[in-house]
Amino acid sequence: MSNFFVHESSYIDADVWIGTNTKIWHFSHILSNTKVGDNCSFGQNCMVGPNVTIGNNVKVQNNISIYEGVEIEDDVFIGPSVVFTNVMNPRSFIVRKQEFKKTLIKKGASIGANATIICGNTIGEYAFIGAGTVLTRDVPDFALVVGNPSRQIGWVSRAGHTLVFNSDNFATCIETDEVYQLKDNNVYSSQ
Repeated sequence: MSNFFVHESSYIDADVWIGTNTKIWHFSHILSNTKVGDNCSFGQNCMVGPNVTIGNNVKVQNNISIYEGVEIEDDVFIGPSVVFTNVMNPRSFIVRKQEFKKTLIKKGASIGANATIICGNTIGEYAFIGAGTVLTRDVPDFALVVGNPSRQIGWVSRAGHTLVFNSDNFATCIETDEVYQLKDNNVYSSQ
């Protein structure tokens, strides 16, 4: 008896590891050599792999393909119809599998609906990528990034609230009272 759920319309290839309490819904396909952590959720019409690692407590909404070269850490949220790429200059008549670029989504990051993540970039811990963003560069921890092309417009707390820094470069999350410091254009949490 398995300790995860896979809808009968979905396919799981050989050599896939799926963690406890993970749910894979309608019309999804998990390809070989993929590892999915505990307590994850995949909406309908998702494709993952091959050779992808996904951490624990990751929520992947509907209509998402997570290709080889993408690594997702714990507690990440990926909104509906987010697009990941893995080659910088694809051509249908040239095989470029040896040119896959690594994309890393760090712990606690959120990516809004319909964002496009250009390969070879890292999204920092607890960063927030707005809906429809075309991400073209690395994103620091706690950064709020929007637009096409992407640009940073502020900072967010772990809980996802915009941080407003005082004259001493400190801010407090309105939900958790966690204190943050802005130093050398990076944000640091008191926890």
